[in-house]
Amino acid sequence: MNPEIIQHYHAHVYYDPVSSRDRAARLREHVAAAFPGVTLGRWHDTPVGPHTQSMYQLAFPPSLLASFLPWLMLNRDGLSILLHPGTGDAYADHIDDEQRCQLVVSERDSADR
Repeated sequence: MNPEIIQHYHAHVYYDPVSSRDRAARLREHVAAAFPGVTLGRWHDTPVGPHTQSMYQLAFPPSLLASFLPWLMLNRDGLSILLHPGTGDAYADHIDDEQRCQLVVSERDSADR
């Protein structure tokens, strides 16, 4: 597949409405201040679409990937983040298979420790 089909990226920030929404809100504020080219999506305190946890979306152009991804990795404050490309095929972009790549930034599984 040619990477030129990537039109944008989405980072889905997952949180628990009771125990970690405050951290998600702080991260969102920091993103808005540090990366004005990132579009902040709506809060979803209940599962929506293929997402089984509460989340909000951060959309950004490919030109921000090299600076925004490392920043997210270092500033996620323990929140899990799913990153995927936007290719114009929303269904395929959200399905992790051998044709698409998703990146999950989260705590290691307890089995990995």
